[in-house]
Amino acid sequence: MRLTQDSSSPINLIRAYCAGELTINDQHYQDAVIVGPRELLVDASLSTVADLGEVHAARTLALDPELVLIGSGPKQIFPAASFGALFLRAGVGFEVMDTGAACRTFNVLVGERRRVVAILFVSKPQLGSQHR
Repeated sequence: MRLTQDSSSPINLIRAYCAGELTINDQHYQDAVIVGPRELLVDASLSTVADLGEVHAARTLALDPELVLIGSGPKQIFPAASFGALFLRAGVGFEVMDTGAACRTFNVLVGERRRVVAILFVSKPQLGSQHR
């Protein structure tokens, strides 16, 4: 799937997502990322939503978001309720969706200058997989 392209902007934009890879700006990532408008953290310790814990919530909240998006891979998979509760207690919105939808939503919100942070999981490619 090809997404928006704006090379004049200093903000992070997700350019493409397919099985096994995310392209943010001009860089390719094969591990989970925590991405904000200007910040990007690669986290190879995250392989599934079940791996999310307090340390990931703390890293995310340190980026001062008003909304957090979880892109859980090819399907919507919710993290433990206790993980989401950390954001709710901090007064931060929290949404879970598949990674493709999270990438599109992130780009729209960043374009509106919203303080959004996304935790995006990259699914491992399967034989015969197509770009999304």
